[in-house]
Amino acid sequence: MEPQVKRWKWSVCNSDSWVAYPVLSDEHSQDIELMEAFASPIVNKKETARLVRELNSLYPLSGLQHIKRVRACKEQGSPHPLEVLVCLVSDAPDMEAVSLDSLLPSDGVLHDGLGEPFVVKVPARPPLTRSQFEQTSRHWPTSFHEDKQVTVAMRGELFSPPQKASMHMYMMSALAAANAGKEMGMEAVGAVVVNPATQRIIAVGHDCRGHHPLKHAVMVCIELVAQSQGAGCYSFDRYPACRFISPTSDTCLNVPDAEASSQPYICTGYDLYVTREPCVMCAMALVHSRIGRVFYGTASADGALGTKFKIHSQKDLNHRFEVYKGVLITQCEDLNRSDDHIQKQSLEERR
Repeated sequence: MEPQVKRWKWSVCNSDSWVAYPVLSDEHSQDIELMEAFASPIVNKKETARLVRELNSLYPLSGLQHIKRVRACKEQGSPHPLEVLVCLVSDAPDMEAVSLDSLLPSDGVLHDGLGEPFVVKVPARPPLTRSQFEQTSRHWPTSFHEDKQVTVAMRGELFSPPQKASMHMYMMSALAAANAGKEMGMEAVGAVVVNPATQRIIAVGHDCRGHHPLKHAVMVCIELVAQSQGAGCYSFDRYPACRFISPTSDTCLNVPDAEASSQPYICTGYDLYVTREPCVMCAMALVHSRIGRVFYGTASADGALGTKFKIHSQKDLNHRFEVYKGVLITQCEDLNRSDDHIQKQSLEERR
């Protein structure tokens, strides 16, 4: 069951030919959203503390704690080195002409120390990535609490060479399974479930929809993991490439010490390697089975972990997991193209 080291030794040298990039939530990947606000130059720097205190009381900018109230003036040679946010345009009273008198009631904030207001754009939500932070900084200063792991992952540098070598080996096993299924007339999709704590392969599967419409490669692997734990009911005897091993020596991951002697819940803490991005059904099955991480090679038109949907990042689900794409992308894309060609030929023959 376990791949031999010598057998895969050649593939380790090729692990620098691909990069595993994270598939993040829309909040991480989308461009920043901007909103308009009124700002004014601070004429007298000595009044800055008072102005900020009084403006915070009058216009507290609720929900926008990431925005800094004061910034250094960007214009070179400006007589006013600082500028302050007065309020959002949406919070300002209706007025025909913008002025400090119309924005600030006489009994609220003293106008002393402020210049004439002007409109600026500020970020509507805090930046989650360095790219978003750089975008927001071009408009107005914001606070940024960087997730270093996300930054490194987006550069494609999260995994060390030894880790990539192992990932390469696991995806090669998935590719081998995909080819085995293809030889039996199935779609060329393969998957492998791995326990990252022990670096042991738990299950290997491929597409089996020739005999059951729901037996996608991912579903097959989940079923095989269940069988490795004494559950499951579907027989894969006709598919010799679909197999599992019992994780008797594996330790449970991400569970309390009191439960350490029990079996994990199906795929708890496990990694899945699959040649093609999973569909909605498979993605939801991965949520239910508590998968830890998913690595896929190439995208799918109906993919639910990056292409059409990002089910793994939905906040209203009771489980979320990490997803990475691009592992052995060239080999997986070649497999897809070959599969598409065979399906096209089959359709033409039926006509």
